[in-house]
Amino acid sequence: MAQIKKKDRPYPGKTRKGSCLVLFSGGIDSTTALFWALSRYKKVQPVIFDYGQRHRVEIKMARKTCARLGLEPKIIKLDLRQVGGSALTDERIEVPGFKKIWEIKKGLPATYVPFRNGIFIAVAAALAESPGINDIICGFNVIDSPHYPDTTAAFVRAMNRAVNEGTGAKFRRKKFRIIAPFLKLKKEEIIRQGLKQGADYSYSVSCYSGKEIPCGRCSACLLRQQAWAEVGQEDHLLLRLKKEGKI
Repeated sequence: MAQIKKKDRPYPGKTRKGSCLVLFSGGIDSTTALFWALSRYKKVQPVIFDYGQRHRVEIKMARKTCARLGLEPKIIKLDLRQVGGSALTDERIEVPGFKKIWEIKKGLPATYVPFRNGIFIAVAAALAESPGINDIICGFNVIDSPHYPDTTAAFVRAMNRAVNEGTGAKFRRKKFRIIAPFLKLKKEEIIRQGLKQGADYSYSVSCYSGKEIPCGRCSACLLRQQAWAEVGQEDHLLLRLKKEGKI
């Protein structure tokens, strides 16, 4: 686990204690979660999952964000293409495109990966158990993604009970804590939270198309566009892409 140098941390004068794992996809929510953790913990271990996702560019960009912070992420390979049933892991399923946010339909999205977050939390608990890490930080939020069953408060509570019942934590006083600090926040509020903590979203990729340049049509792109418009700033990712002459 990397230990951040004092000068490189957000809020360098603030006392930090303990260790945590952060589920880090590199998107807006998990990037904010990473900076949130850096402001509170002495040691932070990002965990990036390479699960066969269509938008594999997020792994490359997430690693860049970690490198810029002096962190060495743990890369876990899980081939969820074998599970199927999602536009994110099956190239035969088209990623839905929309012109406006209100066109996004209710119900289980085509981009839902069956029990993905449950699998991620289970693996994170296994990784955390040996070194004695108790806190697992997740960027889940339900307000902008109400139709994903694995981002809710009830899901987080259920997984917290499961990992404490099914690991060595069952026999020790100190238990695992699955912490999802942004569950009840809109994406715009999550970005504002991150900006207060010095978050840089330049390498934060949300698009489901599989490219660094946003498609502007998938649900992730539309929600991200709306959030930055509500914040009243230009998206850090777009600023970087413009500077590099990519758009």
